[in-house]
Amino acid sequence: MEGLPEAIAAALRSELPNLSEASAGVRSALRLIMAVLLGAVIGLEREKRGTAAGFRTHMLVALGAALFVVVPAQMGMESDELSRVLQGLISGIGFLGAGAIIKLSEGREVRGLTTAASVWLSASIGVATGLGQHLIAIFATVLGVAILMLSHPKPKPGARE
Repeated sequence: MEGLPEAIAAALRSELPNLSEASAGVRSALRLIMAVLLGAVIGLEREKRGTAAGFRTHMLVALGAALFVVVPAQMGMESDELSRVLQGLISGIGFLGAGAIIKLSEGREVRGLTTAASVWLSASIGVATGLGQHLIAIFATVLGVAILMLSHPKPKPGARE
């Protein structure tokens, strides 16, 4: 029993190596929080329009995308390895967006393209924040929301994009 606290401490150090470098953990947490906040901005606009993918979806997509970048970076992945992670992420988000389009299709009318594009944008903003590129992520969020708001000044009752 005497060596138990030391054994627990050693196990925690080996399982949670990032705790020893608190600044890296805080930096990563801030990047994830920023991704959620920027995803929320886009999600709020989509929520107001009553689209299939709204507030929570955009926050989760941005968070997930940021996490797919933050974790490999903390593990010390090289840029070519990170490139493969991003390729998989982009494909996965494309699949998610395609689901929004298919779900909203009626007859020969294609619907849901704007929603799919906003989900894709949220993912790319998450990637940017995960890489620490906050200013470009904020700028892209502002541009994206402006495009969404300017292209459709007011929501149509019962309409889904």
